[in-house]
Amino acid sequence: MKNVSVVFYVSVAIMALLVLVGVTMPETLESVTSNVQGYITNTFGWYYLIVVTLFVIVCLYLLVSPIGRIKLGKQEDKPEFSRPTWLAMLFSAGMGIGLVFYGTAEPISHYAISSPTGETGTDQGIRDAMRFTFFHWGIHAWAIYGIVALCLAYFTFRKDELGLISVTLKPIIGKHANGVAGKAIDIIAVIATVIGVATTLGFGAVQINGGLSYLFDVPSNIVSQFFIILVVTALFMISALSGLGKGIKILSNANMVLAFILLVLMFILGPTLFTLNLFTDTVGAYLQNLINMSFRIAPLNEESRNWINGWTIFYWAWWIAWSPFVGIFIARVSKGRTIREFVVCVLLIPSLIGFIWFSTFGGTAMLLEHDGIASISKLATEESLFGVFANYPMASILSILAIILVGTFFITSADSGTYVLGMMTTNGSQNPSNSVKVIWGVLLTAIALVLLYSGGLQALQNTMIIAALPFSVIMALMTVSLIKALSKEAKELGIGQLKKQKLK
Repeated sequence: MKNVSVVFYVSVAIMALLVLVGVTMPETLESVTSNVQGYITNTFGWYYLIVVTLFVIVCLYLLVSPIGRIKLGKQEDKPEFSRPTWLAMLFSAGMGIGLVFYGTAEPISHYAISSPTGETGTDQGIRDAMRFTFFHWGIHAWAIYGIVALCLAYFTFRKDELGLISVTLKPIIGKHANGVAGKAIDIIAVIATVIGVATTLGFGAVQINGGLSYLFDVPSNIVSQFFIILVVTALFMISALSGLGKGIKILSNANMVLAFILLVLMFILGPTLFTLNLFTDTVGAYLQNLINMSFRIAPLNEESRNWINGWTIFYWAWWIAWSPFVGIFIARVSKGRTIREFVVCVLLIPSLIGFIWFSTFGGTAMLLEHDGIASISKLATEESLFGVFANYPMASILSILAIILVGTFFITSADSGTYVLGMMTTNGSQNPSNSVKVIWGVLLTAIALVLLYSGGLQALQNTMIIAALPFSVIMALMTVSLIKALSKEAKELGIGQLKKQKLK
């Protein structure tokens, strides 16, 4: 296999061991991951909140700073993809299945089952539920992706470095980035990526199974999910072997078209005026309470703390675990953009699209429950979306469209994941070999199945929170490294330099 590095062999061995333990000792794996996850969320919850908020601050600084004029590439480099295609690709990779899976499930859970503020089933409960959903899927999530992608795009395309996580730390660890320390950093990044992508594939399989179960009484169990994952694996392998310019580009555009159709249909068929009012009201409440939510850890309220651990800390860990994958992918397709354009399009536009999505689907679900029309909260998480559709015209069409959308998001995520993992384990090759991509595709599928088998969705969540912690430290170092490198270049180019005046 061409250009394969030691990172590949060590990472594959660790992941293969995880699969072996999951198959032979599923209860042990579930128990161990649960205990470690509990320790991490209780001990490092404060750390997650602070570090993620710092990523947001750095991104916003780069947005308004003169440094934002620096290009992610050489001065003459032009973007490889059109802006709509670029936005479609980064959005499909960045959110995808999660939006469909949690589009109704999260707001209805906050409203009717467990409220972040204790206000379940009330008018205020609707506002709180939507505000915290925006918080989890908004600027903080995309800042995590944005930091990793910025670091990689800057060092790869402007500094001509390899497309590896380790090289982004050269400004602070120097030659060690090419040695054992660099290899260890890349292995941690690969493991976080594998766990993050496998978790999302598990969510996708459960959602497709939930839709088929709700519509056609297909059994909702590990056997059905096994077959769903096998079918989708075959499809994403075909796409992965066709290359970045064909498979992922076509699928990303198809995703956006399908998502747009589903969103417009739900917006028109659902409570349109309520959706518009809820969106407007919640954006204001989100912005007004952003600082408070960013640091909310509830040290004196055990019930609120458990909610934060189960939702906010889980999400920050999910985005961090996904960030090497999404970051490398976004970096790969962002060559030729300025830092300012990058931050606007990666931080703000996807957040806004997500807010519209949750207002439409989540708002509709909460209104159905609030008005006593349907008990969406009593449905399984993966069935809640289909339960909402059942109350409107064209329910079957909407449900089938949603299942197809999850399937295409599933394929795009897995396709992008195999490409990125191939790139990370072949010394940053922009075109990893098909054999490497196939090995990672098989391992991603195996790990998703093992985690579902050993403990279902909870095992997926536990493992991801564990994998995210070490990579969050690497991300913090990457951020320091990026600021150091950008400040140095800005000084060399004379960007934003103020004349120092001597105090008299």
